[in-house]
Amino acid sequence: MKIFTCSNCQNTVYFHNRNCVNCGYRLGFVPQLQELCAMEPVSEPFWKPVNGSASQRFCANAVTDVCNWTVGAEDPNDFCRACRYNRFVPNSIDNWRRIGEAQRHLFYSFLKWNLPAQGRDVDPHGGLAFDFLEDQITSDGRHKAAMTGHDEGRISIRAAEADDLTRETVRSQMNEHYRTLLGHFRHEIGHFIWNKMVRDGGLLEECRAVFGDDRIDYDTAIQKHYTNGTPPNWQNEYISAYASMHPWEDFAESFAHCLHIIDALETAHCYGMALKAPHHDAIAADVDFDPYTVLDFDRLAETWIPLSVAINSIHASMGERPLYPFILSPRVKEKLAFVHKIITRQPVQRPFIQTPQMA
Repeated sequence: MKIFTCSNCQNTVYFHNRNCVNCGYRLGFVPQLQELCAMEPVSEPFWKPVNGSASQRFCANAVTDVCNWTVGAEDPNDFCRACRYNRFVPNSIDNWRRIGEAQRHLFYSFLKWNLPAQGRDVDPHGGLAFDFLEDQITSDGRHKAAMTGHDEGRISIRAAEADDLTRETVRSQMNEHYRTLLGHFRHEIGHFIWNKMVRDGGLLEECRAVFGDDRIDYDTAIQKHYTNGTPPNWQNEYISAYASMHPWEDFAESFAHCLHIIDALETAHCYGMALKAPHHDAIAADVDFDPYTVLDFDRLAETWIPLSVAINSIHASMGERPLYPFILSPRVKEKLAFVHKIITRQPVQRPFIQTPQMA
């Protein structure tokens, strides 16, 4: 995520800020500009960016301080480019606010790449929709946790995972190294992207050559995964244990990690980060480029790997778990490169390595 500057006083401001702490101006993220702008009122309900001319309205969710994005004056939708897909929202405003922050972070990347995001109004059977679901108490008094998942464009997120304690408990129970709201969004929308840009984009055979045959029965694959566990040496083939379950999950995990890496590199770029460890030439990196403009994924990986090693080492020095506990093996990098080519709309017809079918 980039660092923003208040367009009124040039103070540093950040993506989720509602007001500039220096000059007090109201801030709004304007999707058309991809900028967080100081806003000044025009006439109710319209605002415009300072030194700008295009009138905007704040997203309808700004009323409850859930969203700081704007909607173009001519846009018939009351909700911004992120919130307009929401069908069910949490009862808790605090949970909704945390979920909304992760959702807008996701859509920031979608705007940068102009990725497809047709809603149910355009595509009733496969368009994008978000349901933030509450846990339920059954008639016999049992607690039934809502499920996070994807079904033909419908993405459901368990609202309770906006609570740090709940999410950490689930992470520990499932023996996961990493679990975040933003990770959920990036993974689940990876399935939507597979539908729109692979299945419907005529790239099934190319994708199968990299990730394996998606026609493998999904329910059988789930049962096998949870009965037998991960295959031996899975780290050589997959970015995560969950990715080893089925080619669909492998693609979705790879999509999520592509976004993780590029977003983190953009942050590092905006902070001017560079690594040069004396006597350790392998731990060197200079993020002197905008990763959203780079088409060569190898360059991104070569910079990210030493940077992630340094970040993990800092976390260890503070007694924390590694921030990025994943290994980019040659096969994993090839999968990430394939996803990167799709989202940057590069040709993917070159010969890829056939994925071995692991027992």
